Amino acid sequence: MTRQPLQPPVMPGYTYVRPLGQGGFADVFLYQQDMPRRQVAVKVLHSKVHESAARALGVEADVMAALSAHPSILTLHEASVSGDGRPYMVVEYCPGSLANRYRAERIPVADVLAVGIQIASAVEAAHRIGMLHRDIKPSNILVTQFGHPVLADFGVATAVMAGDADDVAMSPPWSAPEVVDRMSSGTVASDVWSLAATVYTLLAQHSPFDEADRRLPQDALKARIVKARYRAVGRDDVPASLDAALAGGMRKDPGDRYPSALAFGQALQAVQRELSLPVTPLEVPTEAWAHSSRVTVDDEAPRGPRRSHVPVAQRRRPAATGTLTRQPHATPRTFVAWVVGAAAAAAVTTVLVMTLAGGG
Repeated sequence: MTRQPLQPPVMPGYTYVRPLGQGGFADVFLYQQDMPRRQVAVKVLHSKVHESAARALGVEADVMAALSAHPSILTLHEASVSGDGRPYMVVEYCPGSLANRYRAERIPVADVLAVGIQIASAVEAAHRIGMLHRDIKPSNILVTQFGHPVLADFGVATAVMAGDADDVAMSPPWSAPEVVDRMSSGTVASDVWSLAATVYTLLAQHSPFDEADRRLPQDALKARIVKARYRAVGRDDVPASLDAALAGGMRKDPGDRYPSALAFGQALQAVQRELSLPVTPLEVPTEAWAHSSRVTVDDEAPRGPRRSHVPVAQRRRPAATGTLTRQPHATPRTFVAWVVGAAAAAAVTTVLVMTLAGGG
């Protein structure tokens, strides 16, 4: 029986609109932000969750904040604690997901290749700041108001070097054999598998080891995944090179897969060139930036009802190269002009403006 969503929190500056979804530890609501005026999604933890769930939300917020400038990662606006003590995150509202799309239509190969490369860029960016996603799947790739795919839900993310076989998070249809078999809680190689399995799903309209016309019982599905016998997508418009790229990301032995999400994205770019399609850029951060942006997963410092904002200027914008940079903020010219005009208007205002200017 599906439970009813919990009561949405009262949040200053936000007006509740409607529920968007619910999970085991958190609910997601649509709110209208008052200033700036826009719709946002708010992920709120349940009031009676284990401390580890609250810590996981903190890690998720930290990861998303570090990566919010990436064009293919969901943008975080704010993270804090509501008046009734529930931790929450405010993120951009995306009206759809790729899970909705692949179930509704046969997605063109060109579109799937572009999406695969964009999400490979996002996964590579996460890996470069030392984080694994561990739950890459079509429903975690949202679609923005402008039709751009963005990777979401870092709720089970963990450090690349902090694997714990007792802490296994998975969505079996897209999980690697070693994760399904509980031999690993996640690695770069298992994220590469999930990425390739997701691209496969967008093409085939079913996960790699399910049947085209029906979903297998979970035990039967897991048995197929553990054997890892790749089956071609089965579309006339899917070239052999694309099947080969997907198979390369889903080898049974983790060491036989592409060594990185970047390498998998480059394999998809090669298919684009073969098909004479525009080549989608791989947008990955520089090593220097990635090193300075690493997230600490074992940070247990107390987090009170402080508001932490991602500057509005850090909005995604098309990039001509594969390097992400942060631009310094400039003083708006319109503000300077206003100050000058006010100074000329009256002596009292002049004194006030000079005083403010002197205070920085």
